[in-house]
Amino acid sequence: MHLPRRTFLAATTATAALPTASPASPADRRRQTGFERLAAHGYSELSGRRTGIVTNPTGVTRDVRHIVDVMHADDRVDLVAVFGPEHGFRGTAQAGGSEGRYDDPATGLPVYDTYLKSGQPLAEIFTASGVDTIVFDIQDVGARFYTYIWTLYDCMEAAGLAGKRFVVLDRPNPVTGRAALGPVLHKEFATFVGRQPVSQAHGMTVVELARLFNGEFLAAPVELDVVLMSGWKRSDWYDDSGLPWVPPSPNMPTPETALVYSGTCLFEGTNLSEGRGTTRPFELLGAEGLDGRWAVAANELGLPGVHFREAYFAPTFSKFQGKTIGGVQVHVHDRDAYDPVRTGIALLVTAKKVWSGFAWRSDNWIDKLTGSTLVRTMIEAGAGADEVVAGWEEELAAFRRVRREYLVYR
Repeated sequence: MHLPRRTFLAATTATAALPTASPASPADRRRQTGFERLAAHGYSELSGRRTGIVTNPTGVTRDVRHIVDVMHADDRVDLVAVFGPEHGFRGTAQAGGSEGRYDDPATGLPVYDTYLKSGQPLAEIFTASGVDTIVFDIQDVGARFYTYIWTLYDCMEAAGLAGKRFVVLDRPNPVTGRAALGPVLHKEFATFVGRQPVSQAHGMTVVELARLFNGEFLAAPVELDVVLMSGWKRSDWYDDSGLPWVPPSPNMPTPETALVYSGTCLFEGTNLSEGRGTTRPFELLGAEGLDGRWAVAANELGLPGVHFREAYFAPTFSKFQGKTIGGVQVHVHDRDAYDPVRTGIALLVTAKKVWSGFAWRSDNWIDKLTGSTLVRTMIEAGAGADEVVAGWEEELAAFRRVRREYLVYR
């Protein structure tokens, strides 16, 4: 179904109650992903189309079959290519890696690598693949610097350049779609962890982001079709969906990781460990020389919905590999009250306060993650967490006004 960018909301109610594609509980029949609704319609949106799909291990059915395997086995779909993002289509690569060009052993389909490709070079890959329709189905985690939403953006732009139709299948935002939070990216800081002026926690689904990209940021809008979820509400957490959790990337093992990620990923921009190489990435944070004073300082702030525990751990890879370091574990006890971005800022402020060894990464990666120099320079100047948060409120309010136009769920 092709829906105009600015009149899409009216169609939401009319298409919300579709039958499920396979046996499911009553709750599951009310809650369906974009793929489930696509399958329930007999793939009519792809009829007569040479189709390629951008996906990764999260592109699964409720019984954890990969949708590429399902579609490839179905005569109603002419699936001719797969496009893999960071970490790869089957998920064999670590952070900052991909699988390259190969033929998928399970299906024989050619798999093309999209990682760090954009613009005309990516358009040429789409053209060479022989597809006329490109489908996108990847589970996002709700943070601006999670690269899959920029894979979506790059693929939309390249599909437009190549004259291809683009179809986005929706999945839940695992940390709800209630609010946009955090600083908004400034265009001069655009990278693959943020191409456009979006807030750090965007509070949108991938369909809503696709509509935002098409309506606000792409110089030449792509021919965009979408397949909405049914039964999803903005207040829903991932465990409300009844869907299995498949790690979208190697360091996103659980929905609880996604809950803290939009704040604690900021520690990638420091000399502290963000917990990579542990079983609790982004929940465990620390460094050599840190001790229980950090947890005390963080708990004294009385941040809503969260406690901090003194913790010691030895990462098996990444920063401080094989060394026992000290720090905190983030324990969210009330996710409805918890603000991950404010919490992340508070942890940066308190880490700098209690540990003389605190430092930013030498490349100022923190500016790429936060989207400007504001966070780094205010913390360097001794600002508290509430002062830093106040520094971005005006820009966040402006983004929220733009965002509102592209929301399609209540």
